[in-house]
Amino acid sequence: MRLVLPILVPLLTAALCLLSRRRVKLQLWLGLAGSLVHLAAAAELLRVTLQAGVQVTRVAGWPGPYGIVLAADLFSSLMVAVTGVVGATVAAYSLADIGARHQAFGYNPLFHVLLMGVSGAFLTADIFNLYVWFEVMLIASFVLMALGVERGQIQGALKYVTLNLMSSALFLAAVGLLYSIAGSLNMAALATVLRAPGVSPAMVMVVAMLLLVSFGTKAAVFPLFFWLPASYHTPPVAVSAVFAGLLTKVGVYALIRVFTLLFVTDAAFTRALILWIAGLTMVTGVLGAVAQNEFRRILSFHIISQIGYMIMGLGLFTVMGLAGSVFYIAHHIIVKTNLFLISGIARHLGRSFELKRLGGLYSARPALALLFLVPAMSLAGIPPLSGFFAKLALVRAGLESGAYLIVAVSLAVSLATLLSMTKIWSEAFWKPAPEPAPGLGRPVPASVVLPSAALAAITLLIGAGAGPLFEISLRAAAQLLEPSAYIAAVLGGQP
Repeated sequence: MRLVLPILVPLLTAALCLLSRRRVKLQLWLGLAGSLVHLAAAAELLRVTLQAGVQVTRVAGWPGPYGIVLAADLFSSLMVAVTGVVGATVAAYSLADIGARHQAFGYNPLFHVLLMGVSGAFLTADIFNLYVWFEVMLIASFVLMALGVERGQIQGALKYVTLNLMSSALFLAAVGLLYSIAGSLNMAALATVLRAPGVSPAMVMVVAMLLLVSFGTKAAVFPLFFWLPASYHTPPVAVSAVFAGLLTKVGVYALIRVFTLLFVTDAAFTRALILWIAGLTMVTGVLGAVAQNEFRRILSFHIISQIGYMIMGLGLFTVMGLAGSVFYIAHHIIVKTNLFLISGIARHLGRSFELKRLGGLYSARPALALLFLVPAMSLAGIPPLSGFFAKLALVRAGLESGAYLIVAVSLAVSLATLLSMTKIWSEAFWKPAPEPAPGLGRPVPASVVLPSAALAAITLLIGAGAGPLFEISLRAAAQLLEPSAYIAAVLGGQP
């Protein structure tokens, strides 16, 4: 039941919101309550997984590999827990950010369908059901992105859905090939079959490359990232915040899952390829961010560059490298969601996302400036914030592996990230406000400020107490590199 609740709770919440579609305020409060229950269920799943190991639920009692199986190791349960944090904070932010017009178009049920899709993708142990959950996410996110049907939103949504549909087509082709090879789509069964002698290495490599392109598109890696900065700045802030925090991370999760569980026979080639992709993703993303002058577009390009760090650990393929990736994903989800929420507060006060039209936020709202500095400096890797420890683990793993080039690239990109964060600071916060600036005196609703403050506090807590989260990350990395317990649990045996 613990594995079902993170999927079932958003589904029931979406249904209740649909039944209350004529009562806008009730929908919002139902959505907030549902997201808090989802967070509690996710936290309980993480607690149990930490104490008892891999958790498995077989739908209708059918054993793997024949039935639908849900499974949670430390990696997936941590991702579900962080999803719960994002869902709860963004739902609270939505109380003031999402107007009646967007609510009338179905924002609340779609938001929870999206949370259901993300949780399902993290918990499924079947690669076809992973495809299904990706499509649930795609449908909900496409409608959320187009919500309000403004011109910029429609343009961004069309680019988003077109590239993601192409990615889904490649994913489905890979699923068909996998079934032809193994006669099963259960990931534990696939791991066993693909390691067996007699399986064509060439066919396995074809499937691996199809999934690398498919998941790489969803994760926005180089050179498949261009849909993201064209779309993430167009929807309402609450929507872009949950997208920035979660959607690309599901693609990264899928990459890590399949390239540690399924495709490990020709490891030298795939790891080298992933390291090159990681470096190029870091560089192109941060250069794009430096060139922008719009708050959310800068943040959108930074999503791309930070994805490079997340897959860097996968390319290194060591316990320390994968632990750095797991830690980095968890840290980045919190930080990036918060930065998008803060961009919404800045727009509320300055009436624009354009940096040249903003200014004076530090003198008018010093508390907001502090809320910005915490996630911004964490993103750049400034100690003692969470981003520093995430990057430190990856740099240490790279040095231990002798991958000096990717280490040098990661350090240079960190400096460029700091430069672009300084650009936002100097333009939006430090320089005098353009005249006239009546918006700086506008009240900011507590439901907008408190979620951002909560996420900033979590960032500080992760930095101050990095040890427990890094210990979880190390254990998760060990499970990924030695998946025998996961395979045995999913197939019904004992580790």
